[in-house]
Amino acid sequence: MTDATVTPAIRAERLRAGLKRRYAREGRFRLYGLLAIGVAVGFLLLLLGRIIDQGHTAFYTHTITVPVYMDPARVDRGYPQGTNFELLVAEQQLARLGVADDAQGSKAAAMRSLFSSELKFAAAARIQANPNLIGQTVPIAAPVSDDADLFFKGEISRDTPADQRRLTDEQIGWLDRMKASGAVAAHFNSGLFTKGDSTEPELAGVLGAVVGSALMLLVTAFIAIPLGVGAALYLEEFAPRGRITDLIEVNINNLAAVPSIIYGLLGLALFINWMHLPRASPLVGGLVLALMALPTIIIATRSSLKAVPPSIREAALAMGASKTQTVFHHTLPLAMPGVMTGAIISMAHALGETAPLLLIGMVSFIPGIPHSVGEPSGALPSLVYIWENASERAFHERTAAAILVLLAFMIVMNAAAIFLRRRFERRW
Repeated sequence: MTDATVTPAIRAERLRAGLKRRYAREGRFRLYGLLAIGVAVGFLLLLLGRIIDQGHTAFYTHTITVPVYMDPARVDRGYPQGTNFELLVAEQQLARLGVADDAQGSKAAAMRSLFSSELKFAAAARIQANPNLIGQTVPIAAPVSDDADLFFKGEISRDTPADQRRLTDEQIGWLDRMKASGAVAAHFNSGLFTKGDSTEPELAGVLGAVVGSALMLLVTAFIAIPLGVGAALYLEEFAPRGRITDLIEVNINNLAAVPSIIYGLLGLALFINWMHLPRASPLVGGLVLALMALPTIIIATRSSLKAVPPSIREAALAMGASKTQTVFHHTLPLAMPGVMTGAIISMAHALGETAPLLLIGMVSFIPGIPHSVGEPSGALPSLVYIWENASERAFHERTAAAILVLLAFMIVMNAAAIFLRRRFERRW
């Protein structure tokens, strides 16, 4: 059939068929897009749900309050820290439960393992503060051990065969009786946020790692942001175009894609082995993360400067402003939302890095809270790594809790970037 013999009705039918096929393709494309978003959101919810399910139990803990007779024959008035309060409490608790210890003292040892070592420090502190308590019965509150805490949280089941759990049937019976008597109480685990790392899970907290990460980010920000913004300003506004400038730009783009562990190796060789800076300190960690964040800040700043309309520069120059005045009085202020967004996102990315920190020694056990950038310190990502590789089961729930704290920090930083962009954004 030739075009001359095609009637208007046939042409209209073909047009409707073509439109129908096009609309069908657009509908399928939208469906594929929605499906992709749904799959991504599903995986995200699965990840967050798994972390929350594993870590929410770390935000509450159990404390036991027991009356302790401060036996004058066993409590050292001058040096209460040397008194074996754990054995004293265990023997008295066995007596209250009507359990006789054997000749080897194995039952007392089994009872001692249900209390945290914090018990002896709490008792010693009470005696040191008031020696007149010796000879009296004093209520002492302390956390239960990690295994007892897991039992109260349902993580250790009495239905599990005895040879596959760390608590014996007798110990579980003691815990049931102590809980029934009202000696055991559950409460918010404030120690998780007020204490540093510890070898005992029930006493471990994230404060040391949080402070270490904060000090490290301060060092990173003070170094990377001024250098990155300055380098971007020079390359975009002042540097003459040529082979050297092109080579620098290519290398900056390549450095943004370098694996982070390479920066850790560089920091180990340069800052620790050559400059002899303190190992595992926020100073070294901040310097390493500053090197890693520089390319991202430079690229983000240059993109923001390019987004400023050329007419702004031309108008400033036409009014008699110098090149420097044009850049710092007009171009940079208008590009500042993008600059701040790039800087904050690069800081958030640096906060979550683990590999460089492991190479500069932040994988070591550091129980204290750092007070300066030169002291040994941990960081949230390295703390997650350490706790996840710990043998004690109770550390695993704290690993998930530390991940939630790290995610909260990142969400806050990204929210700050969005707020700053919308707050200072200019439209032309």
